[in-house]
Amino acid sequence: MSDGNYVLEIILLAMVAGFIILRLRSVLGRRTGNEPPRPAPPVRPGPEEDKIVALPDRSRRPDVAEPAAPSGPAGAGLRQIKLADPKFDVNDFISGAKAAYEMIVTAFAAGDLATLKPLLNQEVFDNFRRAIEQRKAAGQRLETRLVGIKRVDLLEAELKGRTAEVTVKFVSELINATYDTDNKVVAGNAGAVDEVTDIWSFARDIRSSDPNWFLAATSTPS
Repeated sequence: MSDGNYVLEIILLAMVAGFIILRLRSVLGRRTGNEPPRPAPPVRPGPEEDKIVALPDRSRRPDVAEPAAPSGPAGAGLRQIKLADPKFDVNDFISGAKAAYEMIVTAFAAGDLATLKPLLNQEVFDNFRRAIEQRKAAGQRLETRLVGIKRVDLLEAELKGRTAEVTVKFVSELINATYDTDNKVVAGNAGAVDEVTDIWSFARDIRSSDPNWFLAATSTPS
């Protein structure tokens, strides 16, 4: 082979090699050092990791509040109320019931009908009003001091149409004393703390914009 032919063959081979390199770059691309890192291959967790890995439950809508699940005899009724009124919260109700108990007991002793009016339904308000009027007619006054509420139990709960009703048992410590016109104690004991149990039923129209519950009935354990 002559030197001229040898040089020509080398040039042709170089051209073929260059063409092949250009084709590979066009198909596979070229890393410049600025590309984002490739994601790491998935790693299957070991036996211990399997116990704590949980996939999100996408079947639940995040904007729907889960109903409360209180225990006890009133549980089913409270869940029913919660389903009908998603804003209902058992803990908030108990806090409100305790506050209402203190306000009503104190207002009744003071004969404060203005405070009692928005807290009671009409029937209970009329009963309280008559008792206050009878006490005043007899020239007596009642002094009551709430020492504390020892226990609050939810006895019953139900939804009657659009009216939710929850019955609560309060066990409280009270100091009660009724005085006559001569300022003598005619009932109770101003120096003694009595444990008192009251059973009150609160009601509310769940479709009403008013969030307040009203005292709908009162009783004492038999």
